[in-house]
Amino acid sequence: MSTRFKTPKLTKDWYLKWTSSVIILAAMVLRSTGEFPFADMCLSFVGCAGWIAIGIMWKDKAILVLNVVACFILATGIVSSLVGAT
Repeated sequence: MSTRFKTPKLTKDWYLKWTSSVIILAAMVLRSTGEFPFADMCLSFVGCAGWIAIGIMWKDKAILVLNVVACFILATGIVSSLVGAT
């Protein structure tokens, strides 16, 4: 007998999960054009930060590790772009 896990809907984590996912997808669209790398990094950072919050809410270490490292990499790129732009 199989049991299916149903994700709760319309909860704080549900909204944050989907908002963060849409933001990351928007960043990927920008990345595919190659036109707006800074906007891509900023949107990716915001989306990953949302997933860090989800990882904390769900106590999921894999989600946390992946997104903390991604945010660090993206923050480094953002700072690098800002410093190089002056």
